[in-house]
Amino acid sequence: MKTDNNTVIGFVLIGILFIGYFWSTNRSQQALLQERQKQEDSIARVRAQTAPTVDPAVARLDSIRRDSAKLVAAAGNFQNAANGTEQLTTVENELIKIVFSNKGAQAKSVELKKYKSYDSSNVVMAGSAFDNLAYTINTSANQSAPVSSLFFDAPVITKEADGRQVITYTLSSADGQSVSHQFIVKPADYMIDWNILLNGVNQLLTGNALNINWQVQQDKQQQDAKYERTQSRLCYVENNSFDYNSAATGTTHTFEKPVNWVSVKQQFFNFTLIARNNFTGGDVSITVPDDTSNIVGKAVANMKVQLPAAASATVPMALYYGPNDYAQLKKYNLQMENIVDLGSGVFSFVKYINRYIIIPVFNFFDNFIGSYGWVIALLTIFIRVVTSPLTYRSYLSGAKMKVLRPELDVLKKKMGDDQQGFAMQQMKLFREAGVNPLGGCIPALVQMPIFFALYSFFNAEILLRGESFLWAKDLSSYDVFVQLPFSVPFGFGDHISLFTLTATITSLLISVYNMSMTPDQGNPVMKYMPYFFPFVLLFIFNRLPSALTWYYTVSNVITLILQFIIQNYIINHDKILAKMEETRKKPKVKSKWQERYSQMMESQKKIQDLKERTNNKK
Repeated sequence: MKTDNNTVIGFVLIGILFIGYFWSTNRSQQALLQERQKQEDSIARVRAQTAPTVDPAVARLDSIRRDSAKLVAAAGNFQNAANGTEQLTTVENELIKIVFSNKGAQAKSVELKKYKSYDSSNVVMAGSAFDNLAYTINTSANQSAPVSSLFFDAPVITKEADGRQVITYTLSSADGQSVSHQFIVKPADYMIDWNILLNGVNQLLTGNALNINWQVQQDKQQQDAKYERTQSRLCYVENNSFDYNSAATGTTHTFEKPVNWVSVKQQFFNFTLIARNNFTGGDVSITVPDDTSNIVGKAVANMKVQLPAAASATVPMALYYGPNDYAQLKKYNLQMENIVDLGSGVFSFVKYINRYIIIPVFNFFDNFIGSYGWVIALLTIFIRVVTSPLTYRSYLSGAKMKVLRPELDVLKKKMGDDQQGFAMQQMKLFREAGVNPLGGCIPALVQMPIFFALYSFFNAEILLRGESFLWAKDLSSYDVFVQLPFSVPFGFGDHISLFTLTATITSLLISVYNMSMTPDQGNPVMKYMPYFFPFVLLFIFNRLPSALTWYYTVSNVITLILQFIIQNYIINHDKILAKMEETRKKPKVKSKWQERYSQMMESQKKIQDLKERTNNKK
């Protein structure tokens, strides 16, 4: 159906009328809202002028009295716990210093003695006003209160023969019910055992269900909070199977099966709540603030423990505040070592490369070398030695391509602008000479899993945290060679990393060297693609750990040295040429891939010839 001019004009006019209507309506609504706001502001001013003056101090006292009255009412039979004075008790071992509070009988803060934050102070976990660990109890027939609002008795602290310190807080009611929190701090351990002892379960808990509310604030510990958020996760073991959710953009997860533990993971530290007899269900969520905040995330977990029908019960639990140390977490036999991200998602298979190759070799060199920078260099040399057979095949393929380059140049001049014809003849020449054009690519593809394994390893290895090398102050983060007064988009950031520059420059030198060895494809895209890749690396690597960019730099330097030595002193080009001539004389048998490629090129050439003949006839 054809559209005449009148129809077009009609649609245009209708569109103009709609636009005018919406503009006019919106303007009227805005005017109405402004008038209504003026009236409300006027009324508010009159009320403020006529309202009686209230002394702020008096108002504050009234608020305190009202809150106190509410606490007394909510405390029910636990009147002694309604009002009190917060008392702090410090307990420590070789690794952590815990400050306990009698208000709620919980850890108020946990300081890690061996780890520094970005501001050079000791790492402190669970130290914010948001952090909380509580559950609600029935204080009387018609009242309930969270234990976090109640004051427990002064703690009883005992020290056992094996060095364990036991801290016990007790909360008692007038009619014989009681709640006790028992914390056990073991020597040289980050795990704190937490036992909840309930006497009078049927009265204290509705339906014998203990509903624990756990709130955790992840404070910034690294210099780049934005990058730290990308490394954060919610981890858990549900139905005896480990799983996780990325926390970078906020997430929520509901548990439908028994849960052994739930953990809030930062890049190098984690908060973990463990139920020795499993949680029966619950949910966990995390919110992520804006990029300017020093808060990495805020997590809330609501976990349920169903208790048997009995007069008393003990709920064995545990809390972990500490580093994401693979060896440390593995010894608990709770699958907690999976918290350390050594490979996940589509690249989850590389965690086995890290666990059984990279980590043992890294630890071996660490036993003899004092500098982690040189440990990484030795690890790089080890990897290059292991992959040397693949590397040699790659260089050999490059040498064969170099030998064929004069013939390919002659062939290109002969074929002129016939790109498809040139590709077919080039493929034929490769087949006659026994050259695999992918010979230099396949070894590189095989080595890609190693690169992804090391990417995960250097992002997760806590031994590198705070370790300096050359100009890098912290191998677990990027080095700052130049601080920019602005932020460059596409992930580059507001700085320039010198190790990133060395990795990029050495990658560019490899590309230049390889292009000198490779026949001219005649395709501008293919010609300049190798130079584009190092430029992309500049944006990818600039915010990555210095350990990774240092590894890449060392690996590139080794590649350049090996290429020069092998090409000039090991590979005999005359022998290669002689062997290629022998291969040409042998009967040729095409592989299936070569047959399909030849058929595809012949079909494309026929189509191109047909198009040219059609255009000539016109």
